Amino acid sequence: MIESLFAKHQTSRISELGLDYLSLDRSTPTLSAGELQRLRLTTQLRSGLFGVVYVLDEPSAGLHPADTEALLKTLTQLKEDGNSLFVVEHEMDLVRAADWIVDVGPHAGDKGGALLYSGPIEGLSKSKDSLTRQYVFNEQRQSSRKPIAPSGWMKLSAINRHNLKDLEIHLPLSVLTVVTGISGSGKSTLISQVLADTLSAALGNQKIEEESEEDSEEVEEEIDEQRPAKIDGIENIKRLVCVDQKPIGRTPRSNLATYTGLFDFIRKKFAATPEAKARGYNAGRFSFNVDGGRCTTCEGEGFVSVELLFLPSVYSPCAACGGTRYNEDTLAIKYRDKTVADVLDMTVDFASEFFTELPAVERALKTLRDVGLGYLKLGQPATELSGGEAQRIKLATELQRVQTGNTVYLLDEPTTGLHPADVEKLMILMHALVEGGNTVIVVEHDMDVVASADWVIDLGPGAGELGGKVVAKGTPEKVSKTASSKTAPFLAKKLKTMKP
Repeated sequence: MIESLFAKHQTSRISELGLDYLSLDRSTPTLSAGELQRLRLTTQLRSGLFGVVYVLDEPSAGLHPADTEALLKTLTQLKEDGNSLFVVEHEMDLVRAADWIVDVGPHAGDKGGALLYSGPIEGLSKSKDSLTRQYVFNEQRQSSRKPIAPSGWMKLSAINRHNLKDLEIHLPLSVLTVVTGISGSGKSTLISQVLADTLSAALGNQKIEEESEEDSEEVEEEIDEQRPAKIDGIENIKRLVCVDQKPIGRTPRSNLATYTGLFDFIRKKFAATPEAKARGYNAGRFSFNVDGGRCTTCEGEGFVSVELLFLPSVYSPCAACGGTRYNEDTLAIKYRDKTVADVLDMTVDFASEFFTELPAVERALKTLRDVGLGYLKLGQPATELSGGEAQRIKLATELQRVQTGNTVYLLDEPTTGLHPADVEKLMILMHALVEGGNTVIVVEHDMDVVASADWVIDLGPGAGELGGKVVAKGTPEKVSKTASSKTAPFLAKKLKTMKP
């Protein structure tokens, strides 16, 4: 461990930020954005610099409230050393600690971008158009929800992976379960890795990968560590859906419309127009991924790469199609005076009003609006989406399908990067899934989500080798009274602020 290898004065800052569980051989790509950002902060603290301007983008992302408190102390120390800090943040405890607030909105995308308020935090209370104001001053809180009784229990045993040693855990079915614990306590390992792998294998969806025939002990140990745990009580479970923050596509060709399946209906609608039929165009003509209707210069990309001497290549809109992706013949076909390129340039909000006569498209667009993504454009490239946006797109895509129940949904910190107003929208959808007879299991630090859960499992008590154990389990009220839980005091505080 770091603290066992370095002198105390060199590691105290790292320990204060809750990163003492990291080992020296931990590779940078395996670190979360929050861990990497906190390590950089410790470097700046040791430097002793002053007069520096620091710009931080959501430094609390992925942090337990206890770690957020430590982060706030670090930021305060940087300020007191004579530095200036500009922080983009949704965590209300950090917002309340700020000396100056800049609130932008009132909504997202085309409906945002306006400066609503700039000044001391007290003055924000007078900004009528500010959604943030409601949460900073607790003007609007999520009502407490009576827990739902589980329909059964899923037992996971013989869990051995990373800091989880011979762990056994019971997970309720047909309810919303939130797994909490400080950063590094083993939450994601338990849910996103062990449970996902084990349940997937039990349902017959295991991915078979060819293993090397090496006989080294290291390879055998690694294979043994990744072996699924034992699972019982899943007789009534039919499907597993993992909703993570991985990109919905690796290239600009993948976008919101193609991923959700919206574009299939839209292309068929264009192909059904009288002009398209007269020209013999089918739905494939309106795809930018195949030859025929797309621009031959950029091959449907909408932009071209420009090589620069001694500098990285840059991308600019295609001069032939003007960035529309299509050739002139395809753009000559219009549906309600709009070309297919015009449709891809529509926001979800605008498209939901434009396609009211297409029930399948309207339903898909409604779910996207319900998860707070009405500001995104249908043709927005996957490479431009944040992890939180990608996760909500996946959730919306699942929600638009016919719900049959008996599905287990696994979500890993879905509120990362979300404003409290969007968190409330997300909770409504998660509760809707539960009411449809499904099981929702969420790894989360947001106390609003934890307080609204039917069941809470708190891991800890520490991080790394000091974690990996079940510290508390039960309803939010029960967990909030557990003295050994680091989550308990923050959950108790949240429960007090929630209006019945």
